[in-house]
Amino acid sequence: MDFFDVINKRRSIRAYERKAVEEDKLRKVLKAGQRAPSANNKQSWKFIVVRDKLKIEKLTYACKQQNFVNEAPVLIIACASNIEYKMTCGQLAYPIDTSIAMTHMMLAATALDLGTCWLGAFFEDKVKKLLKIPDDIRVVGILTLGYSRFEPSETNRKSLSEIVSFDKWG
Repeated sequence: MDFFDVINKRRSIRAYERKAVEEDKLRKVLKAGQRAPSANNKQSWKFIVVRDKLKIEKLTYACKQQNFVNEAPVLIIACASNIEYKMTCGQLAYPIDTSIAMTHMMLAATALDLGTCWLGAFFEDKVKKLLKIPDDIRVVGILTLGYSRFEPSETNRKSLSEIVSFDKWG
């Protein structure tokens, strides 16, 4: 699939087929995350792949009982270490770096005809407890991953003139 087709096709999927994700496709998705850029090339992320149905069910409750989470055959929990490192601009690097890696995985999944949904609506303490994640690690996001049950509809986007300015704010 052409790169721009992938960009245009990507949607948040909230209904999944009861079909396993092939190991080679999962590996390609994870590899895409691994290849993402990071500040000072620190690569301060770790991805926990959850396929165990009982754990996914428990994580559904940690994700504010969003039922589609329980439908997904795979969850990827995106974690970050080195949570104190700041870039020269003053921004903490870990949420940005991990988000870039998650975006790479979402686009790779789309190219492989898989669907994803980025979850930020979760209780970090519950996720950490369920997956035995150390206290000094942050859970940045959760990706659902699987085959979409239906073709998602087009989403409305703001026009470029609403979101782009040149040479100054405005």
